[in-house]
Amino acid sequence: LIRQLHQYVASDRLQPSTLFCTLDIVDLYTMLPQEESIDVLCEFLIEHGYRKIDGIPLDAIRKLACRVLTENVFVYGEKIYRQTLGGAMGSPFTLTLANIFMWKWQKEFSSRLINNNEIYGRYIDDVFFTANQSKETIEKLLIEANNFHSNIKLTATIGKSINFLDVHIENNDGVLSTSVHYKESAEPYVVPFKSDHPRHTFGNIIRGGLTRAVRYSSSIKAFDDERRNIRLTLLYNRYPSKFIDAHFRKFFSNYHVITSDVLPLITSEQEFFRMRVKILDIPTAKQSQTSQQIARVIPDNDDNENIIIQPTEEQSLVEKAKLFDFRNHTELTFGD
Repeated sequence: LIRQLHQYVASDRLQPSTLFCTLDIVDLYTMLPQEESIDVLCEFLIEHGYRKIDGIPLDAIRKLACRVLTENVFVYGEKIYRQTLGGAMGSPFTLTLANIFMWKWQKEFSSRLINNNEIYGRYIDDVFFTANQSKETIEKLLIEANNFHSNIKLTATIGKSINFLDVHIENNDGVLSTSVHYKESAEPYVVPFKSDHPRHTFGNIIRGGLTRAVRYSSSIKAFDDERRNIRLTLLYNRYPSKFIDAHFRKFFSNYHVITSDVLPLITSEQEFFRMRVKILDIPTAKQSQTSQQIARVIPDNDDNENIIIQPTEEQSLVEKAKLFDFRNHTELTFGD
């Protein structure tokens, strides 16, 4: 998202009047229509050229998906109930199915944004997009979106200053400002230093927190605020001050950043932005892992089916709208 916003600014699309909008899908996992969701799953696989996965034909996948989705039971008040809407909370399959179901829903929604050349992205049931239209026009679009499907209802936030997942985004008269965001319910806990974890775990926590701080902070002040927050969180979890300072210095030295002789902090704004450019160009561990997983999934189709995979309408839509997938979003390390 941060990279996309930078490109958005570089192409002069961020105006003083530009609005940001976030959408939250209400109770997505428990509102999935079961039969329709399985239909969408099959449509998704066919549209992306799959007839088999790991040797399992599409018909078998459909039957297995139906069994997993429709055979969930639970006990309440000495009675046994079967779930007839949505999927089991916490189930990996429910998460995947919800994501695919939203793929179908967002086809229509994102197409409304193509001509506006705006950013659109989704992380499961959280949506973000930019708009250079009036708030009234956006609200009208959202009213229409609430009628796309009877089970998909949205709650929206529209403004020049919003929070999306763990990042705060602000439009200050055409100047983009971003920083780390914590939910009100966030607790200042990380893996305690006294816990029985491998030694490198504690250093990785510090590195992960600082990396996120650099990525998200559009100014050295925002970074400094988050650096102090990270330090306080670590101290609260019994990390020794010398250990924290040593790993702070190690992190900065990896990017050849000169720090203060007294404390491991950056005093040069130029040094900070040079480091930030380097870090933004490096894929996160989660992004690399996801790319490798996608690369390993190859359509398992019989040669005699003579399937020719052409660019689909959805792929063209993605190209036109420059959609991006928030599944590669940086994993939260502190507080969320």
